[in-house]
Amino acid sequence: MVFSFLVPIKEEVLDQCEMLPSQSLGKQIFKHTDKEGLPELTKANVALLGVNETRNAFGEPKEVLDLSGIRIQLYSLMRGNWNTNIVDLGDVNPGNTVEDTYFVVKGVVAELIAQDIIPIVIGASQDITYPTYRAFDGLKNMVNLVSIDSRFDFGLDEDQISTHSYMSKIITDKPNNLFNFSNIGYQSYFNTQEEIDLMERLFFDYYRLGQLISNMALAEPVLRNAHMVSLDARAIRASEMGSFDSFSPNGFTGREICTIARYAGISDNVSLFGIYECENNNQSFQLISQLIWYFIEGLNFRIQETPDSDSNDFTKYTVPTDNESLIFYKSHLTERWWVEVPSILTAHTKTNSVALLPCTELDYLEACDQNIPERWFKAYKKGFN
Repeated sequence: MVFSFLVPIKEEVLDQCEMLPSQSLGKQIFKHTDKEGLPELTKANVALLGVNETRNAFGEPKEVLDLSGIRIQLYSLMRGNWNTNIVDLGDVNPGNTVEDTYFVVKGVVAELIAQDIIPIVIGASQDITYPTYRAFDGLKNMVNLVSIDSRFDFGLDEDQISTHSYMSKIITDKPNNLFNFSNIGYQSYFNTQEEIDLMERLFFDYYRLGQLISNMALAEPVLRNAHMVSLDARAIRASEMGSFDSFSPNGFTGREICTIARYAGISDNVSLFGIYECENNNQSFQLISQLIWYFIEGLNFRIQETPDSDSNDFTKYTVPTDNESLIFYKSHLTERWWVEVPSILTAHTKTNSVALLPCTELDYLEACDQNIPERWFKAYKKGFN
């Protein structure tokens, strides 16, 4: 059983936890300890998992991530008014080979998802996204992946998998379960024109950092459609992470990245949240722990709703355009928007019928001005490829 490879939480963290108030997360999370063993999973909603594999980090060997430092900061935060049961499964230490580590990560994450438990994976390097993606094999026919990253991470075809090339492996490896890939927060000067052209040819969605900063609400429908989210901490500006050597001066602020994490939590579909490329300093540990807090906060505001023209909970809008009549729905409860896409594969089960694509009110208003939303166009084209 893959859970037997998990390493318990260190005693220094547990000792710190003893001094925390009863309202803190540290007192509320069920933990994997040497004394008690693995926590019971039957009532768990969220599971924390550390992964300290760094051998496929890009460039120079990456420092081992101080997962205990992140836990100390996370445990010290106060629990919200939540109904969420959280377990901390401890860590996956590096195996004899990187593939051994991937095997354990894939197995643990797959088991959690199968039990409707959402893993929050904290990894030293973003190539861990690959085994977490492979965890969906046999569980979901098609997967929507959202990466919050300053780079697309395609690399070159001949590259060994790394933090800057794992996406190429996800796209090309079989079974090919990737239905859609979306990038939030890319910065043009970190990406080649060939990578941007590839995003266009595959009808993937991508949003520049400046585009998001001017309107953070653009991220919500993208994340609403995601099954897994991979966050590269290098998408956050250096001053926010307390690291000026390996991080960029441009990036999301702490407030902006926490907003994105909350959107990911609110999404009805997100079954996995990964945070990678963290730095070993106290400011970084605080921000990463707050990201986790906001994701869990979002989980507690999830509302399962599916637009239906016969339901009084939604208003249906028909917008005639030159080539198509676009059908929009607005929820009266959450004020979220969807648009029908005739060619997309419903629930990604490979059966042709109308499906619903999350969108914004701005998409509706642009359609009223005869401007077909770009995400709708890409989804429409993808259905025929």
